Amino acid sequence: MKEISDNQIKELQQKARQIRRDIVDMLCRACSGHPGGSLSAADLVTALYFSVLRHDPKNPKWPDRDRFHMSKGHCCPLWYAVLAHAGYFPKEKLLTLRKLGSMLQGHPDRRTPGVDAASGSLGQGLSVALGMALAGKMDKKDYRVYCLLGDGETQEGNVWEAAMAASHYHCDNLCAILDYNGLQIDGRTADVMGIEPVAAKWAAFGWHTIEIDGHDMKAILAAFEQAAETAGKPTIIIARTTKGKGVSFMENVCKYHGVAPTREEADKAFGELS
Repeated sequence: MKEISDNQIKELQQKARQIRRDIVDMLCRACSGHPGGSLSAADLVTALYFSVLRHDPKNPKWPDRDRFHMSKGHCCPLWYAVLAHAGYFPKEKLLTLRKLGSMLQGHPDRRTPGVDAASGSLGQGLSVALGMALAGKMDKKDYRVYCLLGDGETQEGNVWEAAMAASHYHCDNLCAILDYNGLQIDGRTADVMGIEPVAAKWAAFGWHTIEIDGHDMKAILAAFEQAAETAGKPTIIIARTTKGKGVSFMENVCKYHGVAPTREEADKAFGELS
């Protein structure tokens, strides 16, 4: 594993904290959206864009870029904030979230620089990412494809069809990231439809599996590096996270799957994320 300095880790942690502040601010101003899952995956997507992904904000369609697809598209406030901080568009645009005519809608689409495909209909994202990975293989490109999944959406059969196909075609350029925060819109994932044993299922489908604390920046970076070094099979990083991470009154509270913070709540959150 390549050496990651403490300063690099701290910089990524600080970036993720700012991303969380932006998520809260965007959703509060829009008066709608999905804070819980956006906050839970903030460390994962921050690490990806600012330390792992090969990309060029000045040339979003660069053919040799690595690809990222957010299957759980309702958590796009996270993606938008990361893209803005990475330089794909001015940060001021974040304040237009969910506004009529804005390029930042409630689910991602291709009008947003840095977004390759629309998402939000859960269960389909891994198939989209698989298509990108297969295209890379066929075109003899060395780019990698990353796909962020929600734990609740893995209750859907299409995910497992894509998982089976990715293994069959030896898509070692594909890395799925499971934001395993244990909550979905209807309650605890374990109560709605249990998904355990998660690692054993993915391994049985022919995937290399890595289990980590999804808020441990060093573990996140090590997992991405291990995924890139894995040959002959796709990788899934099973990241145990906390829904609403970083905002105490949102953590592990199902309500905040899809309820935006009020101004009073946002101000309290800013204090905790300062």
